[in-house]
Amino acid sequence: MADSRFFRNEGPFSLQHLADAVGAELRAADGQRMVADVAPLSTAGAEHISFLDNRNYIPQFVSSVAGACIVHPDLAAQAPAGMDLLVTTEPYRAYAIIAALFYPRLAAVPGIHPRAVVDPTAVIDPTAQIDAGAVIGARAEIGAGTVVGPNAVIGEGVVIGPAGSVGANASVSHTVAGSKVHIYPGCRIGQDGFGFAMGPKGHLKVPQLGRVMIGDDVEIGANTTIDRGAGPDTVIGSGCRIDNLVQIGHNVELGMGCVVVSQVGISGSTRLGRFVVLGGQAGVAGHLTLGDGVQVAAQSGIMRDIDPGTTVMGYPAKPIKEFWREIAALGKLVARKPGAPKA
Repeated sequence: MADSRFFRNEGPFSLQHLADAVGAELRAADGQRMVADVAPLSTAGAEHISFLDNRNYIPQFVSSVAGACIVHPDLAAQAPAGMDLLVTTEPYRAYAIIAALFYPRLAAVPGIHPRAVVDPTAVIDPTAQIDAGAVIGARAEIGAGTVVGPNAVIGEGVVIGPAGSVGANASVSHTVAGSKVHIYPGCRIGQDGFGFAMGPKGHLKVPQLGRVMIGDDVEIGANTTIDRGAGPDTVIGSGCRIDNLVQIGHNVELGMGCVVVSQVGISGSTRLGRFVVLGGQAGVAGHLTLGDGVQVAAQSGIMRDIDPGTTVMGYPAKPIKEFWREIAALGKLVARKPGAPKA
């Protein structure tokens, strides 16, 4: 169902192949029946496979004419007659794998465009793709199968590992990135951190002498900025997912698997543990520690350390149950009529 002008379908695939790819139980009359594409429940036809992960969409599931659907075991009995099923406890994850089979990330087209500017000391893997207008600085390294988009700038000494990408008009300096690192258009990575010795004589710039160290399998959304360290490095752990329009200050450390949603700001020298989630527009003050598994609700303000496994909300942020108790109490206070006796 994706627009063929922008996406290339690698299907069809048999139902059995798709079930094997995600480890799902196949409930179908013919496992060798071919599926042409993925599609939403509301628009899928007999040649499509869809998925159900949210109970709010059960009515669409019941009335869907999709030929096949990925579904949780608890909901499989509600499938309409004739619909083949891939039954799994993780339907959304299974859909992600299957959709990627139909529409894999486009592979690099090896070569350096004649209008790219590449320093002779740069090391470009022969399988990498360097697009028009890209600039690759001295001693930079671009790994196998990595794509550097139009007008992207890769600074001196930067390392971008294999199977990654740097989007159009992005700039990367003072950075060492691992494999499968995808930097989206307009990113600014490795620029000076915001460091000054402040005082009545003026604000004296402190040289920023660190790097940005990025692990493997990291995605960094469009127009996000990540400052290099002031002395220690700024570190983005493997498996992190960073949305568009995020600001990460100097010396910040993100543990493995963190998720940072759009318009979050993380001030310098703050450390996030493993699998921390920051909701959109959250702000985190500097020199703090957020433990493993912390979850921060959107638009919250973090001004102190947070213990591992805690979910917080509000400004200033507090444990989420405490936040909602206070909101409920305030609502009762506002609703009380003037002069009415206290409950």
